Amino acid sequence: NARLQSGLANPLDEAVNAAAKKAALDLGAVLKVDEIPYDFVRKCLSVVAADAGGTRTLITKGALDKILALCTSAGADAAPLEAALRERIEARFEEWSGQGYRVLGVASRVVDARTGPYTRADEQGLNFDGFLLFMDPPKADVRQTLTDLAERGVQLKIITGDNRKVARHVAEAVGLPVGSVITGRELNDMGDDALMHAAGQATVFAEVDPNQKERIILALQKTGHVVGYMGDGINDAPALHTADVGISVENAVDVAKDAADFVLLRTDLRILREGIDEGRITFANTLKYILTTISANFGNMFSMAVASVFLPFLPLLASQILLNNFLSDIPAAAIAGDAVDEEWVARPQRWDTVFIRNYMVLFGLVSSLFDFLTFGALLWLFQATAEEFRTGWFIESLLTELVIALVVRTRRPFYRSRPGNWLLASTALVIGFTLVLPYLPASALFGFVPLPAPLMLTMIGLTLAYVLAAEGAKKFFYARLAGAG
Repeated sequence: NARLQSGLANPLDEAVNAAAKKAALDLGAVLKVDEIPYDFVRKCLSVVAADAGGTRTLITKGALDKILALCTSAGADAAPLEAALRERIEARFEEWSGQGYRVLGVASRVVDARTGPYTRADEQGLNFDGFLLFMDPPKADVRQTLTDLAERGVQLKIITGDNRKVARHVAEAVGLPVGSVITGRELNDMGDDALMHAAGQATVFAEVDPNQKERIILALQKTGHVVGYMGDGINDAPALHTADVGISVENAVDVAKDAADFVLLRTDLRILREGIDEGRITFANTLKYILTTISANFGNMFSMAVASVFLPFLPLLASQILLNNFLSDIPAAAIAGDAVDEEWVARPQRWDTVFIRNYMVLFGLVSSLFDFLTFGALLWLFQATAEEFRTGWFIESLLTELVIALVVRTRRPFYRSRPGNWLLASTALVIGFTLVLPYLPASALFGFVPLPAPLMLTMIGLTLAYVLAAEGAKKFFYARLAGAG
């Protein structure tokens, strides 16, 4: 049966063929006559084979309960399959399943030769020949991996077509907490609302078909979970396609690999943990860039609009605005490789546009407040010319945009979270260049003029004050957010 079946390759048939090869069984004289393919309703597969003498035998293997339902006798002596014998067979099945074995049944009968195909109707009156036992022990490091994932807020669930005892044994072997095991038969009796509740509570789902796997994924998604699903068989394809992240392995069937978003090239579950960490780091740094950019740009544009109302000259020239954006983008690009605080990786984060909007408004207004203080100092304290005004505000606006990245990149006080080396070095480099820019020979090309020392010190002082104000605003913002939560 395993050698001649033409369906998709699977580990169980591969194990049977490997055992036959090890035992040096010669099947050269056996010819395949016909096949009744596997399906998820019958849960069995039959092959009709002819031996050297021409005798045709229908050989069926599959889920034990499905096989027994097709049998009328058992054993080498073809004893009638009465209730007592059936109970002994089922007792062995329960015992082996409890030990973690996956158990299949094998049955057969001699069939008449015919010219037409053999059908499911021929799968009856079989003789139960025995059991096939398979053991697939968990990997040695799986417990630690599951512990690491749980510490990161990832809930693990087992969804399998295996029987409930095997599923429970595997879950207990790897250290997953197991309450009640929900079976496919119970899922059929559940409405969508009941399943949404049960899916969040249960850890193990057993004896489920492909459509039920997909239904479980949908129920988890409807309750607000982001769902990753890992599978390698044809029966996993619907769930892999439906999950937010489908994960398969290199030796999986092609259908599963095609449905997956990621295919693991190494059979190492630690890759999942590393992938989650890398994803959260990427999310954190992406959010840092957005918060830095929108808060600084919102503040600068608001300040520019207000200044244009009462100033008799342009607050900044077009070339100065472009240079400001170019210089500020140098350290902003380094945010992609910035160091990330542990709390960003410890728990899953969600995209929240309301959070981003509120952050932008608060920090943009803080930035504008210091822009207005700069305007006041330049116009009334130093009676700056148009060129000095533009130079002074260019320096202040660029310095504040550079330092705000160091403040908003962490929820901790900025001095308790060390930036990545590239971010720190590029920020320091651009700050140094900004401070000397007005005194360079080529600065006149951009409309800059050298500033008196008191005016330059005032711009630096306002920038330092801005850092303290932004730190205070951050503390207020997150305290209010925690209170609202």
